[in-house]
Amino acid sequence: MSRRHRPRKLAASLSALAATALFVAAVPAAAHDGAGHPDEAAEAATLGAGHAQEHAKIRAAAQALGGYSQLARIESLNDLTRSQELANSKFHPKTYGQFADYFPSPDFAAHIAMLPTGKVLLFSFERVETDPTEEPAPTNTLGPENAGRAFLWDPGKGTGSDAFTKVTPPELVVPDGTDVKRPAPFFCAGHAFLPNGMLGVFGGNLGYGGGAGAKLSLVFDPWTESWAVNKDMAVGRWYPSVATAPDGRLLIMSGHTEQGWGTSTSVVERFPAKSHPVPFEKTLIPRDVPTDTLRVDAPFGEDSDYPHLFTLRDGKVYGLGRHAARQWAFDPVAETRTDLPARPDGIHRGYGSAVPLPAGFRGPDSVLILGGDRDDPNTYKLSGGVWEKEHPRAFGRTQDNTLLLPDASLLTVNGAYGIRDYGNGDYNPKSDLKYRQIETRNALGEWRLGPVQRLPRGYHANSVVLPDGRVLVTGDELQQLANDPKIDDEMNGSIEIFEPAYLHQGARPRLDQVPAGPIGYDSRFRVSTSTPGQVKKAVLLAPTTATHAVNTSQRHLELRIVHRQGNTLALQAPPSANDAPPGHYMLFLLDEKGVPSTAKFVSLR
Repeated sequence: MSRRHRPRKLAASLSALAATALFVAAVPAAAHDGAGHPDEAAEAATLGAGHAQEHAKIRAAAQALGGYSQLARIESLNDLTRSQELANSKFHPKTYGQFADYFPSPDFAAHIAMLPTGKVLLFSFERVETDPTEEPAPTNTLGPENAGRAFLWDPGKGTGSDAFTKVTPPELVVPDGTDVKRPAPFFCAGHAFLPNGMLGVFGGNLGYGGGAGAKLSLVFDPWTESWAVNKDMAVGRWYPSVATAPDGRLLIMSGHTEQGWGTSTSVVERFPAKSHPVPFEKTLIPRDVPTDTLRVDAPFGEDSDYPHLFTLRDGKVYGLGRHAARQWAFDPVAETRTDLPARPDGIHRGYGSAVPLPAGFRGPDSVLILGGDRDDPNTYKLSGGVWEKEHPRAFGRTQDNTLLLPDASLLTVNGAYGIRDYGNGDYNPKSDLKYRQIETRNALGEWRLGPVQRLPRGYHANSVVLPDGRVLVTGDELQQLANDPKIDDEMNGSIEIFEPAYLHQGARPRLDQVPAGPIGYDSRFRVSTSTPGQVKKAVLLAPTTATHAVNTSQRHLELRIVHRQGNTLALQAPPSANDAPPGHYMLFLLDEKGVPSTAKFVSLR
């Protein structure tokens, strides 16, 4: 969460107002009206006209700084809607795709997960502020106000409020000295999927020290839609990253400890501990299960919080830090660390995205790093231990989210100039139009700008690919608060739906049936389709979970179509768990234009 990045002008103004408040309070009570504000005429009689006028200016400034009118929110959203319509009139959906829907959500979605049930988990924090020029998260708030919250969105139920279900995290006491229970404050945690489709969530916020890490270890079970609490980690973590290793265990790295104030941990933990089984079955819900500590450390440091972690086809977990020199490969079996060359840009890339690039029928063996620097549009590929500069995007941006799509193209949504800066200064809700514009990357690695999303979305923005091939875009609590047409209801977030160009190329192929049980590696399995003549490719796309521009679960593999008979296709599963870690995947069938079917979930084991 933000380290309370407050604009200097705002902080200075509030300090001046606080200093003046003591003097204003000394005005006789008779000089105040029934609303509790000094009556200007009485104040002028007491203080003199000039002095009273200065006080009136100070009160007006305080009101402007400390509040954000509902009219401003409505006008802002209307302006964004109009500018989106005008900008997107130039982009034909068949070529560029389109933003097709926008609707309210009950959560800010600083964290997101595409679950194997087809529902989307949105989770974040209970706000402590509704003014978008202030920090709404309880990063430095002790007690019950420092609490987490979570909701499920069911796309099958549409876009109304009844499509959302609250799934409150467990109530517990965190070691903040208040001894008060509250829903687990898991925001700014890290997360990844277990093989049984459950989501492991690790770390969170203790409410002090500019971000002190909680030792929380939780699991969300999508099958029962409930949370389970596990044994605390060995160390607190705020801003950690988590990745699924080939054996299905989760590796947890980085983050600030319970000491706060930027105290980072180099300890690597594993969940579940090796003394406990990996949960492959839906009925095996980890409860009170411990982590254990690996022999190897991961010294990312404060300037490499939320490192990008990816399991590549050699079975190693690649830890790509934000600092150019902090790049490593971890062997989860030998528990060793290998140095990788420093990223050639030589700069710190904060809150940019990274994607393991598709490699056909095998698991990925290269990663593309992009974003995280507002002045550098270049992208950098790590392959075989060597860095190469790739095609640049149109401009530099931070807070961007880049997704693998079913047709193996890349899509960038969201972005900003800085952590709370959309191009017009810190905590200013106004945004440069370019940060609302998507970019796509084709098979040649070339980037192209496309349509504009409704809201600017930077810090804490998120996105996932849905099973029907659409893209859900959400997140950024400041922009959601600044553009909420009804701030006094329970729907203070918002979701946008983007339809990639492949959904405007004609009829989709159909995927009718897939195996109900787990699929073994390097085995053949059958699926049925009522449009066999349309099917040219079969693809596995991992459902993803993301936060803070980090998405460790992305993966795209093509499956060999080894036999066709009528409406039945025989497909070849990935060769090994190194190619695709065990778990649930979305299976798409694609036609020759790259138009995907609606996916069905299959599990690899």
